[in-house]
Amino acid sequence: KRWAAKDSMGQKMISFVQDLQVVGPKTFKIVLKEPTGLVLSALGKPSSNVPFMMPKRVAEIDPSTQISDFTGSGPFVFRKEEWKPGDKAVYVKFPQYKPRSEAPSGLAGGKVARVDRVEWRAIPDHQTAINALLAGEIDFVEAPPHDLYPVLKADSNVRLVTLNPLGNQYTFRYNTLHKPFDNPKVRQAVMWAFNQEDFLKAVIGDRQYYKVCQSLFPCGTPLESRKGFDAGFLVESNVAKARALLQEAGYDGTPIVLMHSTDLAVLTNLAPVAKSLLERAGFKVDMQSMDWQTLVSRRAKKDSPAAGGWHAFLTSWVSADILNPVMAGFLNSACDRAMFGWPCDQEMETLRDQFARETDPAKQKTIAEAVQVRLVQYPTHIPLGHWYSAVAVRKNVTGMIEAPVTAFWNIEIKK
Repeated sequence: KRWAAKDSMGQKMISFVQDLQVVGPKTFKIVLKEPTGLVLSALGKPSSNVPFMMPKRVAEIDPSTQISDFTGSGPFVFRKEEWKPGDKAVYVKFPQYKPRSEAPSGLAGGKVARVDRVEWRAIPDHQTAINALLAGEIDFVEAPPHDLYPVLKADSNVRLVTLNPLGNQYTFRYNTLHKPFDNPKVRQAVMWAFNQEDFLKAVIGDRQYYKVCQSLFPCGTPLESRKGFDAGFLVESNVAKARALLQEAGYDGTPIVLMHSTDLAVLTNLAPVAKSLLERAGFKVDMQSMDWQTLVSRRAKKDSPAAGGWHAFLTSWVSADILNPVMAGFLNSACDRAMFGWPCDQEMETLRDQFARETDPAKQKTIAEAVQVRLVQYPTHIPLGHWYSAVAVRKNVTGMIEAPVTAFWNIEIKK
């Protein structure tokens, strides 16, 4: 219930639930009001807002209150006494944990802790982190900047490994509460002003690690489609079309407050590209720089941009989190119950409900295409292409698992 109150897919799934029943110490029963194909995919979702198993005392905490007890059900124990926020987090092997007998498979199967201790260290300077890896002072760098890949490839004691083959999707998010983005035509103008290549080149650079994708849902997955997207849409900027839409909408020159994250390498260059493309289309832009934590706090505010709120920001989604209309959080258009940005569109919600009720994959695809068409009419966000990253590890580190997020079970360090 705690998870379902906050997660887009959980909200939709719980609306189909008539009752949740405790059957025994290890079993619960979900009774549905009507058929839906959401239950397994919702409970098994792998990344943002996962329905983790928690002790009863923690699960019953108000969903709007951040937890302070991190007890879970996995093969490692969080050492809260060693936690230094912004510096270090420590996990140690849980000797009483009993893994399943199967081999690990993504985030399923047996989770065997093969190391006694895992230390996460925050090293803000990327070159310092890479130097520590090359010197053997650390074993693993989760997200090395793409421009340092050549340095890593040149060292015989280090290797680059891609663990998330689905990759990630860059995204531009509007705040639909405030002028001018309360007007769908103004939001459409942004879509026509943008092209994915400029964003991907600015941040990733190497074509081996990015892909232009003219689809709302990730390319290479069942719901990939170009339905509703014109030939050059998101591939080439159409400044004339963007300017025409702004004129039609009566845009009055209100500056767009664009939040710019400065401390995450995979996001830093996105906002300056957006600013340039927006200004070319006729927008005025007030780009305000801040660290990611400040941005995260600020994006939750519904205040007007002039009073400390915002108009837009850019972020990235793990592709595994946006595979369908219900799972993709930024498509939630349930007004106050939607994610920050708060789109409010009954037509989109009706389509998402239809998708949730449908169990035939072919019919689901048709509904997903209708969602994509609606996105162009009532934009909630803009997909800005796929990018892929590699982890950098010492060559004596083995057993890493392909998954949408980094897992530390099954990893071994060979002496």
